[in-house]
Amino acid sequence: MRFHHTDVDGVILVEPDVHGDDRGFFLETFHGPRYAGAGIDWPFVQDNQSMSTRGVLRGLHGQREQPQGKLVRCIEGAIFDVAVDARPDSPGRGDWVGFELSAENFRQLWIPPGFLHGFAVLSERAQIEYKCTEIYCPDDEYGVIWNDPDIGIEWPLDAPRLSPRDAALPRLQELG
Repeated sequence: MRFHHTDVDGVILVEPDVHGDDRGFFLETFHGPRYAGAGIDWPFVQDNQSMSTRGVLRGLHGQREQPQGKLVRCIEGAIFDVAVDARPDSPGRGDWVGFELSAENFRQLWIPPGFLHGFAVLSERAQIEYKCTEIYCPDDEYGVIWNDPDIGIEWPLDAPRLSPRDAALPRLQELG
């Protein structure tokens, strides 16, 4: 298992060891002591799964008072997964990083608490599983528009399919 610390402080790309042969494959999707040794030392309290179709973009989402850390993986299809530093006092506020996660590459992305998360679906359909460090609290959720020019995410699509809520989100600088 390899842990790659990215250019954005705290965000880690995980590449598990996949053992495969003509019968199929096996991999560990989580190993507490190994992840803790790499800096992902949080208790996970909720697991989520979502399915989306090609061109859908979900995000950018976070929680203010109960920020969630997320360990994200794609179990069907492919996504472009993004983490944005939204911590108010961070010198890296607005910095982002994005990676393709797919059922074929088995990668995971650790997104620390205080970051915004979003993804765009690259395949016909994609299923995503992610572990969270806090329980989802709808009243605590906030978001930032996907194409905020101050952040400048280089999404691999120009005209994503958005929910009405995601289409109306503010820019990061408007949040204060």
